[in-house]
Amino acid sequence: MKRLNTPAKTQDFLNRIPVNFEKDGVDRVKSPIMVLRDKNAHCIEAAILGAYILSLHSHPPLLLHLASTKEDMDHVIAPFKVKGYWGALSKGNHVTLRYRDPVYKTIRELAMSFFNEYYLENGAKTMRSYSRPLNLNIFGSHWMVQNEDLWNIDQKLDKIKHFDIAPKKIMRLLRKADKIERRALDITDWKE
Repeated sequence: MKRLNTPAKTQDFLNRIPVNFEKDGVDRVKSPIMVLRDKNAHCIEAAILGAYILSLHSHPPLLLHLASTKEDMDHVIAPFKVKGYWGALSKGNHVTLRYRDPVYKTIRELAMSFFNEYYLENGAKTMRSYSRPLNLNIFGSHWMVQNEDLWNIDQKLDKIKHFDIAPKKIMRLLRKADKIERRALDITDWKE
């Protein structure tokens, strides 16, 4: 982990970890040590691991929750700051909800960079809000090595303050993603 001393190197490491498809049917929110043992992770698990790795290199361990409509799944990223600009670690199996370079001045700008790429197969754009950053240090010093699932982190992400993308009257006017954009959902990193 000492060699993963930049966000880009950390993202490359996360990309090499296979996706946790939860084939046993059990929802999980594994700690970093459990992800490393099981050698798989889905978005929140990778974000937590990424935040931990960044914390070893002078970054606070942060998470950001991107909330969607009921028809879609929420997403969790690990934001970081470099020279005053925000970027994010992100693990998704599709080509869309991925790493963001640190070029965004605010958390809102960073969150909004995911908006047009957050859609369903029918083209409906589903991102509705984003949270304020959650610092994992509030969970004490053992969250990274727990053998139990980190549901407390998941629950806290649901409860902390969220900011709407836009008023409902604007959200009702959203244009669907083009057919060519939707084809990007067919490109996956890992086969289930």
